[in-house]
Amino acid sequence: MGGHREDRGTEALPQEPRTEGDGGLESPPVMLHRLLASCLPLVPTPVMRRLSARYISGETLIDALGRLEDLRTGGFPGVIDLLGEEVPDSAAADAACQEYLAAAEGIALRSLDAYVSIKPTHFGLALDAEACLARFRRVAERCGELGLRVRIEMEDVRYTDATLSLYEALRSTHPGIGIVVQARLFRTPADIDSLGPGEHDVRLVKGVYLEPAEIAHTDPQAISDAYVACAEQLLAHGACVSFATHDDVLVERLAEVISSAGAQARHELQVLDGVRPSYWQTWRAAGHTVRVYVPYGPDWRAYSTRRMRKNPQMFKAVLRSMLFSE
Repeated sequence: MGGHREDRGTEALPQEPRTEGDGGLESPPVMLHRLLASCLPLVPTPVMRRLSARYISGETLIDALGRLEDLRTGGFPGVIDLLGEEVPDSAAADAACQEYLAAAEGIALRSLDAYVSIKPTHFGLALDAEACLARFRRVAERCGELGLRVRIEMEDVRYTDATLSLYEALRSTHPGIGIVVQARLFRTPADIDSLGPGEHDVRLVKGVYLEPAEIAHTDPQAISDAYVACAEQLLAHGACVSFATHDDVLVERLAEVISSAGAQARHELQVLDGVRPSYWQTWRAAGHTVRVYVPYGPDWRAYSTRRMRKNPQMFKAVLRSMLFSE
């Protein structure tokens, strides 16, 4: 069973690792995380908005497009993401589709170096896979006409197979389609090997969903090592790779991988808006394109709560960035 949305009850929360020899008692860091997570719904909205403001551009498409324009001024391309997932009905999925079509038009109208990134369950994958595919086709066709790319995001492991199937169904007729793979999962090297012939546009992430130890790495060093191994595999596969990370030590390791792959290695770094911005200039000066991921939407509070509860590392990264202005 994969990581689940925590608004379905505490039994759906990913299980944290326990320390060895502790008789089943949780370690102090895990206990602290659970305590903080349980208090998140009680945090006043203005405080939660302040926590979220560094990495969420606002509630409207105009907010997001404005942020992309600001980033362009600074020399950074972008990715736009409407917050939302696991919609309750087809009407909500249709509304998300319309919003993404409007986002594509807004990007093209402003001649921004940006593209849209979409969660399959936001387009109704959990409700009707064929209808979800049809919505992706609508967006992909319009983006193709506008000269824009589209990224299919990866969610928790319950949807991995269906998401890869979506990608394969779309990429034969829509070459601007990209996919995401998660280094955390044991299955990912096999998924990379199973990618069909031709060019692939892949975003490599560590994986925000804390999946069970039976199917995923849980140790931070093991996750980083798996990330580097996946990076080598993707570049050897000839993929164009977007390395999504804020880990400066990992970026140093990736630089060696990219150098070893030679001139044919196509890559960029991707970062979440507001997280460790001091590194962006450093990485760009080292020769990497740095693309900034810009989330927006009225679902910002639910999104922030879910992400901070699912992964304490995100909570720590946002607090650190806010407190120390990295």
